Amino acid sequence: MSQLEFYTGLSAVWIAIAWVPYVLDRMLVRGISGAMANPSPNLAPQSDWAMRAKSAHVVAIQAFSAFAPLAILAVIRIPEDNYPNILATTFFIGIFAHYVIYALGIPVLRTLCFALAALSTLALGLRVLDLI
Repeated sequence: MSQLEFYTGLSAVWIAIAWVPYVLDRMLVRGISGAMANPSPNLAPQSDWAMRAKSAHVVAIQAFSAFAPLAILAVIRIPEDNYPNILATTFFIGIFAHYVIYALGIPVLRTLCFALAALSTLALGLRVLDLI
């Protein structure tokens, strides 16, 4: 398994479980039945960190939807190229750090971490298209 495949898979697994912390907060704040209820103004609001984590999760899903097809194309088109391996690693580091830092409420660093993931996607796209 290449580093590209490993870190793309790890990104997918991370995004698949990133909902757990904010759902656990919802259960703690609203109780299990309140966590499973439809949204309503009567329910207790979630913790600020959990709302930020939920937003970071949405951002990760959106970012991964652009990165994953490019990773597949890289595996098919340029399997011997090491550059996509590095970009998959930096994408994972960026998107994972973005989630954690966003949940903690650190604004500037959060944006820089997202930029790392976004620029990794851009560079991968340019590499797949033979533009870099």
